Amino acid sequence: MKGTVVALDRLLGRAAAALIRDGQLEDFVIDPPEGAPPAPGAICRATLGRPMKGMGGAFLTLPGGERAFLRQTDGLRPGAPVLVQLAALAEPGKAVPATTRLMFKSRFAILTPGAPGLNVSRAIRAPAERERLTAAAEAAMAGADPGLGLVLRSAAEGLAAEALAEEVAALRRLAEAVLADAAGPPELLLDAPGAREFAWREWAHPAPDAVEDRPGAFRALGVEEMLDAALAPEVPLPGGATMAIEPTRALVAVDVNTGADATPAAGLKANIAAARALARQLRLRGLGGQVAVDFAPMPKKDRGTLEQVLKAAFRDAADDTTLAGWTPLGHYELQRRRDRLPLAQALAGWAR
Repeated sequence: MKGTVVALDRLLGRAAAALIRDGQLEDFVIDPPEGAPPAPGAICRATLGRPMKGMGGAFLTLPGGERAFLRQTDGLRPGAPVLVQLAALAEPGKAVPATTRLMFKSRFAILTPGAPGLNVSRAIRAPAERERLTAAAEAAMAGADPGLGLVLRSAAEGLAAEALAEEVAALRRLAEAVLADAAGPPELLLDAPGAREFAWREWAHPAPDAVEDRPGAFRALGVEEMLDAALAPEVPLPGGATMAIEPTRALVAVDVNTGADATPAAGLKANIAAARALARQLRLRGLGGQVAVDFAPMPKKDRGTLEQVLKAAFRDAADDTTLAGWTPLGHYELQRRRDRLPLAQALAGWAR
């Protein structure tokens, strides 16, 4: 199956979306189960607690009594309401990371209260198109609060000025309504996008070749079999090598094996294949936090080559991932933002 397909269907009675590229499952999202706490991206009115000495921040009380932790507390008074956006899922036993730097996202644009300025995605390279979009955005932001910033996303390339103006106007109305609702007890003001909205918003660029929006789309496209593979700990790699991905309470452990290949170059070959697959596997499985990779044995002189492959593989996830480097014991470590519920938890109870 060549090309990119977005499949919209239901699983476990909840809306879900799959991104398939050349017959391979690239991403999968599903609505959270009923009663789940707000997901990353949600904007809440919270109550600020007292600053915690030595921790560089303060705890927040979220809707439903959930706890969050906020690092930027300058100028904020304990007990006062504060608007925050949930930045990531909480690590086990810890508070949810939150930020006062709100972002309102749509398919083509991002509004940033408190971060003024107008920016166009660097993925849009043609100078004439950048100038056209900048002029259209300036017109769309005329009369806006001077503290409100705008970022045009890569999907905005080629978008008509009228359509951009409508999109920005809708975002401005949403942002203004939320910002005006800052007083009161903890309350969820803007939920994180559901699966269908996420797919429409985040999988727009490059545009998919087809969208399958119908009951039975997952079964027809083999999504259920692909999910089975994504839930299995072992990932087959080219040449008979394998990569085992096993989340623990403290970290995600990744182990790379060469398989039956005993040639001198087997280690580097297996490690390059694993590095190319790792970003997709972590995203698809919804795994984040500290990741420790035990690559297959290879000469130290080949580490530079492998590092370049890792940087290329995680280039699109640079905002969410920190490549920390090698440990004294020869493992490679990285840190990935916990941006969603792990797939195994999101699909708990699912069986074909």
